[in-house]
Amino acid sequence: MRKPIIAGNWKMNMTPTEAVYLIDELKKLVADADIDVVICPPFVDLAVAKKLTEGTNIKVGAQNVHWAQNGAFTGEISVAMLKEIGVEYAIVGHSERRQYFGETDETVNLRAKAVLAAGVVPIICVGETLAQREANATELVVKTQTIAALNGISADGVAKLVIAYEPVWAIGTGRTATSEQANETIAVIRNIVKAIYGKAVSDAVRIQYGGSMNPKNAAELMSMPEIDGGLIGGASLRAADFAAVVNYDKR
Repeated sequence: MRKPIIAGNWKMNMTPTEAVYLIDELKKLVADADIDVVICPPFVDLAVAKKLTEGTNIKVGAQNVHWAQNGAFTGEISVAMLKEIGVEYAIVGHSERRQYFGETDETVNLRAKAVLAAGVVPIICVGETLAQREANATELVVKTQTIAALNGISADGVAKLVIAYEPVWAIGTGRTATSEQANETIAVIRNIVKAIYGKAVSDAVRIQYGGSMNPKNAAELMSMPEIDGGLIGGASLRAADFAAVVNYDKR
């Protein structure tokens, strides 16, 4: 049995002061959750997030990370820096990083390997654009991205990481893949893992849905056999909404 994981990607939202209020409210609302709960604030909020979540069931993740341990990479953050303040997860290859900041399949792979090597869990994002879906290229796109992202990663490493299927056309648009569409594509990803690493690894790896999961559709999406959680965007900025997703099975 794979333990569900719900992660909130705050994107470029929430000052440290705002983060305090959100986390203080959220802690009470998800205290009884029996799944993995992760929040991914901006870099400047990470230290305060770690302090506020100590002794709770909320884990803290970063939204990005560089593959080098140090060096002349102005504006970047290394996994060693994240780990020293207690960060346990790191999002890698989010579609917005690919679209706006030049992330490639190669750099996604480099980041994922650096994160795993440091004992942090990467949340590796893959997914197709609307044009690619309309061209019936969804399977090819996610296959290409998944194979590239996992290149050179051991079976043990793959079993520990998280993959997030995020149809780019459903991020921040209010559009959502049907539960069947999401489950079908996540099954494709799982079968890719199975073909490379075997059934035990494909059964172990957790694959989230990352396309506008919210309080209204969380229970239906999470009822699908291949979907192990959600990478939540807008709904993670409101404690009540994020908690409703986390507590999808209690409503």
